[in-house]
Amino acid sequence: MIALGSDHAGYEYKEKIKAMLQELKLSCKDFGTNSKDSTDYPDYAHNVAQAVSSGECDRGILVCGTGVGMAIVANKHKGIRAAVCESSTAARLSRQHNNANILTLGERITGWETAADIVRTFLSTPFDGGRHEQRVEKITKLTNL
Repeated sequence: MIALGSDHAGYEYKEKIKAMLQELKLSCKDFGTNSKDSTDYPDYAHNVAQAVSSGECDRGILVCGTGVGMAIVANKHKGIRAAVCESSTAARLSRQHNNANILTLGERITGWETAADIVRTFLSTPFDGGRHEQRVEKITKLTNL
């Protein structure tokens, strides 16, 4: 299951991503927001990160104006590796090398067609493991997160 969340600046893309996931026959849980009314991005980032951290959801996607604020908040949670991606290459490498489990996007800086490609890439790319595994393990070991 994919956890979804956005603030007001990412609401339109969140809704489009939700429709995309339905077309791909992937289940999702929408943690809000549910309108373009001004909201605080940490509320949604914490909820999505907690759902992924606890195992309730396999991965998460967060959208705000730039993706940066959401990533900062999500990465405060144990076991979360949130990556801001502005290209499908970044999404692919974040999965292959970093085993990123939350994608963050910026609706104000990434066009929809690019964002849709980033989402598809993030969801379809497996973690390479191997030499990358020990590096990912060091994230938890060195940060207690």
